[in-house]
Amino acid sequence: MTITIYHNPKCGTSRNVLAMIRESGEEPVVIEYLKDPPSREKLKELLAAMGMRPRELLRRKGTPYDELGLDDPEWTDDQLIGLMVEHPILIERPIVVSPRGTKLCRPAETVRSLVG
Repeated sequence: MTITIYHNPKCGTSRNVLAMIRESGEEPVVIEYLKDPPSREKLKELLAAMGMRPRELLRRKGTPYDELGLDDPEWTDDQLIGLMVEHPILIERPIVVSPRGTKLCRPAETVRSLVG
């Protein structure tokens, strides 16, 4: 079983999710998405797999969310995806992809349904 985590090592929740995956006996593919951001196409795939709209995946804390004015409902999904590709810090984390599904694992315990 291959599991992939879109990970930020500076994020406590992301570190906890990675540890929970490893505790399940799996060694995931770890993508540090701030260093290796997903392409526009990959981000669209992840959103579709999670059944989420781009706005639902936006991270506000510690990001340029406010300075970009992302509260404005006029931003289209396509524009928001472009901004997340340009500024990957705007992508909420961690995202886990497994044969059991794809989820934003916040809270960390959400990952349990994807492993073991």
